[in-house]
Amino acid sequence: QVMLVESGGGLVQAGGSLRLSCAASGRTFSNYAMGWFRQAPGKEREFVAAISRSGGYTDYADSVKGRFTISRDSAKNTVYLQMNSLKPEDTAVYYCAADLDTPPFYRSRVGASYDYWGQGTQVTVSS
Repeated sequence: QVMLVESGGGLVQAGGSLRLSCAASGRTFSNYAMGWFRQAPGKEREFVAAISRSGGYTDYADSVKGRFTISRDSAKNTVYLQMNSLKPEDTAVYYCAADLDTPPFYRSRVGASYDYWGQGTQVTVSS
């Protein structure tokens, strides 16, 4: 069992920045890849970013590439999503997810690959 708790969401003006955190507990953090997904009202959940369990490999949705950065801190069992140059279309509930027992380089864009999910944190970007 893995528990994931997101934090760091809020209201920000367009062009601003936020850093989301996802604290993990329950199993060895270095044994699973992590991902961030988001869901806007009336839309399907979509992939945002993912990082391998080694931390050495990352992947980003085209819509956030160059603006968002995913990272992980094994000492704190936490994964981060640094979001810069935010746009109103980034408004959504952001979820972190854990994909257990993956190869060191592996990270997935597919939500169904993930085994555990956090409760989500709201990000609202005003124009």
